[in-house]
This record gives sequence, structure tokens and C-alpha cells, in this order.
Amino acid sequence: MSRAVALMRQMRPQQWVKNGFVFTGLLFGHAWHDPALVYRVVTAAIAFSLISSCVYIINDLSDREQDRHHPAKRNRPLASGAVSLGTAAVLAALLGTSAVALSYWVSPGVLFIIVGYWGMNLAYSFGLKHVVILDVFIIAAGFMLRILAGTVGVGIPPSQWLLLCGLMVTLFLGFTKRRAEIISLAQDRKRHRKVLEHYSPVLLDKMIGITAAGVIMSYSLYTMSPDTAHAHGTSHLIYTVPFVMYGIFRYIYLLHHQSGGGDPSRDLARDPHLLAVMAAWLAITLWLIG
Repeated sequence: MSRAVALMRQMRPQQWVKNGFVFTGLLFGHAWHDPALVYRVVTAAIAFSLISSCVYIINDLSDREQDRHHPAKRNRPLASGAVSLGTAAVLAALLGTSAVALSYWVSPGVLFIIVGYWGMNLAYSFGLKHVVILDVFIIAAGFMLRILAGTVGVGIPPSQWLLLCGLMVTLFLGFTKRRAEIISLAQDRKRHRKVLEHYSPVLLDKMIGITAAGVIMSYSLYTMSPDTAHAHGTSHLIYTVPFVMYGIFRYIYLLHHQSGGGDPSRDLARDPHLLAVMAAWLAITLWLIG
């Protein structure tokens, strides 16, 4: 593995797809016709990509010893020795500095959100990831900060129903991630992630069921809200609900039968059903509100 490839892998660019949450306000706020605003949102998404890579490196530095005993994580550049500790630290500093500079250019609000995201994840990496339930809420908070950066951070007022739906989606993804870790690590789960000793399959399945129902209900209520119909000029967004339901149910199926659920970015890329339903939802939504 070349040095450049190792450094790129250390940044985990495949995870940048998560920063698509930054574009939520641009889509549902009808702001895509404003080139200057689009440019600011894209810049905010880039800043989040850089700061998230910085956070991944810090987390890998903290967990490198445990990762060396993990069936998949032992292949990560830091755990395998392809990237040295000093090089990783310098790369994290460069990424963090660049993210702060870009977010400052976008707005003070985005800068505050980026710095808050970094601080929250630093606390997560060095302690809070061991606190049961709170660990998943911190993961969800990271996604919510992305939504806020692309709405409040650039002057787009977010819908309360959409924020609630975003929270439910991110909690759902967090609990499925923990469930996938229990499935893949089996008896060694406590050795690789201490917080897993406080979770059980039954407990996580209940939380997944609750948050899945929350996603469907909050999104359904959003599509039927009079404010939504007024904002988008259509009352037909309700017809996109089946696509959301199918996506949720498919994801649960992948979790239990296809070793999925651990990485939404990977699952989305490798499963044609998820790709198709996501593309269909996006196309129909754009058609209805455009």
C-alpha cells in the first residue's frame, strides 16, 4: 500500500456520504435556485467532511490497540502500521484547521457547529463512548449538527417535523450499528467495545423498533402538515412515505440476514434495493416540490 493510499484510507472518504445531511435544508427549503447559498452549503459540507476525517483519525489513535484485535478494523492504516502515529496526528491537525477556516468563511454559526462537533466527538472518543445509550445519542447528535449547519448555519429555517424525523433516523442508525457490532463480534464484543456489555440483542431490537416507528410517523406527519403543503405547494408528499418505509424495513432485513447495519455508507453502496429506493424517493420528492 502506497503512502498516499494509506493516508486517503485513514481519512475514510467513503464516510463523507453522511455529510449529505447538510443538504437537507437546501432540498426542503427550496433554496437550490440561489447560487450563492448553494455554494455556502457545499462549502459547509466540505468542512464537515474534513472535520469528520479529523475525528476519525483521533478516534483511531485512541482505539488503535483494540482495533488490532478486531476482525475488520485491524486492517485500518493506523492499526496495521501503514500510517505512523506522528503522520496521523499531523494529518488530523491539517484537516481540522482547514475545516475551521472553511466553516468560518461560510458563517460564524457554521464555525460554532463545526467546533461543537469536534469537541463533542473528542469527548466521545475519550470517555463518553463507554456510556450506554448516551453513546448512540452522541452519534445521532453528530448527524443533527450536520442538518443544522445546512439550515440554521446558512439562514434556512428548518422544519420542526423534519428535525424530529432527522433525530429518529439518526438514532435508528446508531442502534442498528450497535446491534450489528453484537452480531459480528459475538463473544468478543466486550473486548472490542466496552459499552456493548451493557447492551443486549433484545434491548437493541426494542430500541430499533421504536426509532423505526418514529421515523415513519414523523416523516408521515411532516408530509401531511399544512405548513409543508404551503411551503412546497403540494399535498402529495405523502406518496413518498412507502419509499421511506421500504428503506427502513430493508435496512432491518440487511441487519439480521446480510451482516449489514454496521456502516450505512457501505450498506447503501452495496445493496441495490437501498440504492433504488433512495434514488426513487429523491427523484419523486424533487419532482413534487420542484
